[in-house]
Amino acid sequence: MSNQGKMDCGRRNLIVATAAVGGAGAVAALVPFVSSLLPSERAKAAGAPVEVDISKLEIGQMMTVEWRGKPVWIINRTKEMLDTLPKLADQVADPKSEKEQQPTYAKNDTRSIKPEILVVVGICTHLGCSPSSKFKAGADEGMGADWLGGFLCPCHGSTFDFAGRVFKAKPAPTNLEVPPHVYLTDTRIVIGEDKKGA
Repeated sequence: MSNQGKMDCGRRNLIVATAAVGGAGAVAALVPFVSSLLPSERAKAAGAPVEVDISKLEIGQMMTVEWRGKPVWIINRTKEMLDTLPKLADQVADPKSEKEQQPTYAKNDTRSIKPEILVVVGICTHLGCSPSSKFKAGADEGMGADWLGGFLCPCHGSTFDFAGRVFKAKPAPTNLEVPPHVYLTDTRIVIGEDKKGA
């Protein structure tokens, strides 16, 4: 091989080696940059699904869990609570959640997958206050004599029934939000996941 051929071969090897080192350096610089665009562990946890055990939630009781920084109410409704829902269908603004973006399993009379279990975000859809539970019927809890039970937002007076449906002519524009959720078993719910589709 001539001297010229040896020099060309050496140059090619040098170019290949330089390109390989440069490419490796570019990848090494790119990895931290791309990973900085991914959500932090704290951000992932804030939006992560929450698994809830409802095995000890007795009939007529409500529990609150946190999902995405919001309170989520899980209520094991009594037969009496469920019996109030058809009676109020003409008094609530959107009886089957047809006017708002809700999961398909919230578009029924009970707004739930299982009739007895209600899962709703406990934040009023008006200005974000947290309603109070007013489960007792009648005037016992400072409500009117015709009150059948549900929730009252203390900020501006919006009222909701035992399905989280807002009554007509109230400040809240829509029903309480039903978050995406799925049952793993009869007593375990994952809030924030919706394998059946919203």
